[in-house]
Amino acid sequence: MKTPRLNPLIKEAAKASATLKALAHEMRLLTVCHIGSGEKTVGELETFLQTSQSNVSQHLAKLRDKGILETRKAGNQVFYRVKDKRMLNLVVALQQIYC
Repeated sequence: MKTPRLNPLIKEAAKASATLKALAHEMRLLTVCHIGSGEKTVGELETFLQTSQSNVSQHLAKLRDKGILETRKAGNQVFYRVKDKRMLNLVVALQQIYC
């Protein structure tokens, strides 16, 4: 039987695991790293990642679905930004370890 103090930890561990799974693809990790410096459009990400618009859009959808990114519309353009600023701390830590 789980102790009452363990239940909140399990919930947070599940959230952390879902976030790490979403970032476990190099294209999504690079996307969050790039967006961390400021809002980006799909076109800007397409150029940076050197891949197709449909590929970028699929990864952006996953990151939005997991609550990592959010959007802002301005006219016909959609700007993506990091929703939870704690993600930037995670990205910085990964950059310090691997870059």
